[in-house]
Amino acid sequence: MHPLQNIKILDLSRLLPGPYCSMILADLGCEVIKIEEPETGDYTRWMPPFIHEESARFLAVNRNKKSVTLNLKTEKGKAIFYNLVKKSDVILESFRPGIA
Repeated sequence: MHPLQNIKILDLSRLLPGPYCSMILADLGCEVIKIEEPETGDYTRWMPPFIHEESARFLAVNRNKKSVTLNLKTEKGKAIFYNLVKKSDVILESFRPGIA
């Protein structure tokens, strides 16, 4: 039994601080759903070092998470995102000011 097992988090963060935060929360039992943009995904997917063509950095901070690709610029992507939001307890993001 994990202390945060009934908490659902949508993680829109990138690079290291946000994914590290959600990694700790996932380790404590939260269900973390990582939202990535199509084609590129999280930037750390492309950062060395690589293990069997996968970024060790990405694998380390995104363990215990589910992942989904959504284009939040389309109506369909927004509809799916809003549906996920309704079922979530926390939204974690790391956008710069003015970006939504």
